[in-house]
Formats: sequence, C-alpha cells, structure tokens
Amino acid sequence: MDKLCQDVAHLAQEFRVCPHGRHSAELQRVLNRMRSEPFAGHYILVQEHKGLPYRLAQLGAAPADPISYTGDTFVTLAEAEWAVFKLRWRRHFGSNVPVD
Repeated sequence: MDKLCQDVAHLAQEFRVCPHGRHSAELQRVLNRMRSEPFAGHYILVQEHKGLPYRLAQLGAAPADPISYTGDTFVTLAEAEWAVFKLRWRRHFGSNVPVD
C-alpha cells in the first residue's frame, strides 16, 4: 500500500462504518472528488423495482448512451454502495481499499 493510501485508510473505515449521513470534512472532500469523476464509465447502482437486488452499471460517454451492466448484483444498498466506493477508490487512488 502506498503512503497516500496509508494516510487516508481511516477515511475508508469511516465510510464503511457510516456510509450515510454526515461525514468528516476530509471524507466528504474525497467523496465529492470520487463522485464527480467523468461521466463516461461512472459507476451507478440500479434497482429496477423495490425489493429487487441492486445492479452495478456504468454510464456511457454521453447521457443518451445506454448504461452497461457489469453483472454484479447486491441484496442490500449498503453492500452495493461499499462495492461502488471500492471501485471509485481504486480509480482515484490507484490501489485497493485498505479496509475489508
């Protein structure tokens, strides 16, 4: 794990424990940065009907482009959001989340 990831590992733990609600200013800055990545390839969660699993998908290059499903599904929103967080973390920091 590189030094940057070691320095911010506590942020991943903070998100894992409490993915909703108020976050520390430091975590909120990281989340804002990760959530504002380019439109093309942006990870999203889709739940087609209440009670169905959440499906992981990626946006196309333009708003009119179809989304592409990755094949990953999740029973709970928390599980789904953690998966998206880990993918965005990898893109942003270049390494896996240092927390399980």
